[in-house]
Amino acid sequence: MLIWELAKSEDRLPNMNAKVVIITGMSGAGRSTVAHVLEDLGWYVVDNLPPALLANLFDMAANSTSKIAVVIDVRGREFFGNLSSALSQLAERGIERQVLFVDANDDVLVRRFESTRRPHPLQGNDRILDGIAKERERLREVRSVADVLIDSSSFNIHQLEQKIEELFATSSTADLRVNVLSFGYKYGIPVDADLVVDCRFIANPHWDPELRPLTGLDRAVSERVLGTENVQDFLDKYQSLFETMATGFFHEGRKYLTLAIGCTGGKHRSVAIAEELSRLFNERGVVGDQRIEATAIHRDLGREL
Repeated sequence: MLIWELAKSEDRLPNMNAKVVIITGMSGAGRSTVAHVLEDLGWYVVDNLPPALLANLFDMAANSTSKIAVVIDVRGREFFGNLSSALSQLAERGIERQVLFVDANDDVLVRRFESTRRPHPLQGNDRILDGIAKERERLREVRSVADVLIDSSSFNIHQLEQKIEELFATSSTADLRVNVLSFGYKYGIPVDADLVVDCRFIANPHWDPELRPLTGLDRAVSERVLGTENVQDFLDKYQSLFETMATGFFHEGRKYLTLAIGCTGGKHRSVAIAEELSRLFNERGVVGDQRIEATAIHRDLGREL
């Protein structure tokens, strides 16, 4: 399972309608899943391309109507070391490219490799963890310049597929896309959150025996959470605050934001609040003359024992 996205680059901002995307990242983090989803969406996917050939591929893309995704990773061995220089050359030539980096926590990667009984491509005669450490060092520079970062530590494969489909949807005309992500603090704060809201100030429906087995998607829980004293005031003020911040995001050229909403277990309060904030953002639809589109996503729903 996984939490997901976002670029921390100020000079190349996410525009998922870009014509060419470079997919890279940690082995076992989900690169193949990303590539398969894009292929299903009609992209032409090139796997394990030597970085030195990127310029040639981009020249081909310039004369094509196809969208192209390129998977480049440490399987290229000595060729992979040329990736940073290849990206720099593309920038010098003024060629637009977008880098998507897929990552996951070390313990998650170890479990994935152990479950498939396959060795890490860089472990040699060492442990899986040693191979992961070597790969992280090789990818450190590329990760730092990625346009979009997807941390797949806590999504299952179907959730990852859904997120990629949403991220690369071409039908959206929004100037700012907001991923309203509910989560449970006991499972950790999303590492990719741009903004974090703590809704543990709301009485927990978990302590009501009738509501405990339900979730924030159920009407009874939603009505309880949204009907709690001060919650509507909080929602009104936060929406106003967010719209003020959104004006700055527009000016900075930001195209995508992750707003994380947390409660203890990510089952009741955060889910209900995330759904309501998403609804409010979409109902408003615009800030000034800029369009906003929000999607509610529930990272930890179903994880409780």
